[in-house]
Amino acid sequence: MTAATNSAHAPASDEMPVATAVIVLADGTVLKGRGLGAEGKAVGEICFNTSMTGYQEIMTDPSYAGQIITFTFPHVGNVGANPEDVETQRVAARGAILNLDITEPSSWRATQGFDAWLKANNLFAVSGIDTRALTHSIRDAGAPNGVIAFNAQGQFDIPALVKEAKAWPGLDGMDLAKDVTCRQTYHWDGGPWKLEGGYQKAEAPKYKVVAIDYGAKDNILRCLADAGCDVTVVPASASTEDVLRHKPDGVFLSNGPGDPAATGQYAVPVIKDLIAKDLPIFGICLGHQMLALALGGKTSKMHRGHRGANHPVKDFSTGKVEITSQNHGFEVLADSLPKDVEITHRSLFDDCVEGLAMKSKPVFSVQYHPEASPGPQDSHYLFHRFVENIAKSKKK
Repeated sequence: MTAATNSAHAPASDEMPVATAVIVLADGTVLKGRGLGAEGKAVGEICFNTSMTGYQEIMTDPSYAGQIITFTFPHVGNVGANPEDVETQRVAARGAILNLDITEPSSWRATQGFDAWLKANNLFAVSGIDTRALTHSIRDAGAPNGVIAFNAQGQFDIPALVKEAKAWPGLDGMDLAKDVTCRQTYHWDGGPWKLEGGYQKAEAPKYKVVAIDYGAKDNILRCLADAGCDVTVVPASASTEDVLRHKPDGVFLSNGPGDPAATGQYAVPVIKDLIAKDLPIFGICLGHQMLALALGGKTSKMHRGHRGANHPVKDFSTGKVEITSQNHGFEVLADSLPKDVEITHRSLFDDCVEGLAMKSKPVFSVQYHPEASPGPQDSHYLFHRFVENIAKSKKK
């Protein structure tokens, strides 16, 4: 994009209102709009998400650490916000870019408006942006670094903001798992959500599973518990000994943000040790990427990444196509995988590797988010596949 002033949804009057928020890109582009949420500023990678629903889950997904999210669906916030639809209590996303203003919530589950929720979580947002033009730019030129800033008086030091955007190093080579992981080990026993009953407690778990938290979403842990797992969550920096002292029947590698090669500096040696112990292993998203690294593969930054809830993925073991939810800016390079690893899933958008498995051990992973349920339950079988691997392993 070239330097410009955004004028989407301008009022009919001859006089433009003072812009209370700006998006400033590293190339000098300036987009002006209306500020929402908290006043302040943040720098990060500007990406886009094509989901029509689930904006609160998206904003609280730890995998969005370091990113400012452009929502392509024009009307975001109309169902409000509530304390149940969060994926973690610590918000990792740095801001949101919207097309239309937020209206009063219209859902019976809402406990507050989305604007109030943004403010309560110290998140910065801007509306009145031509999100279609911004999305086209990201699609063609890649995800840029940028600053989102909200000032009620409309006072901005644009040259300083451009300088800040240019100086930000970007996600390539950045370990963000250390910023979003849990600080200490804890036990998880929460189950699925039920109408009028809220979240249920998991009943009679059969197998002990250690989940390594690189930025885990709560709903992944719920799905593991609902599949029969007694889940213990350990920090991303946990050693092999930290994991094994819980005597797990299986190990789960969670989703998370940042460059897998950077996080892999300390995580990959542990994953290699766990593979050598013949433990059943299941990885999602960042966990999938770091599993590939542990198996000898390589990862690379994508041009614009996959972020949305309508991505078709084919499972080659069944021949079925799943509609998946995705959020990743790095990918596993297919040609780098060793012979003992088979590609089990691929994207029908761009043929990206979406799943892999070892041929000789009960170890597998997927790039997408089976717990997010856009299908709605197209991919829940993966949790049961993990549990089946554990049951077979215990019989041996």
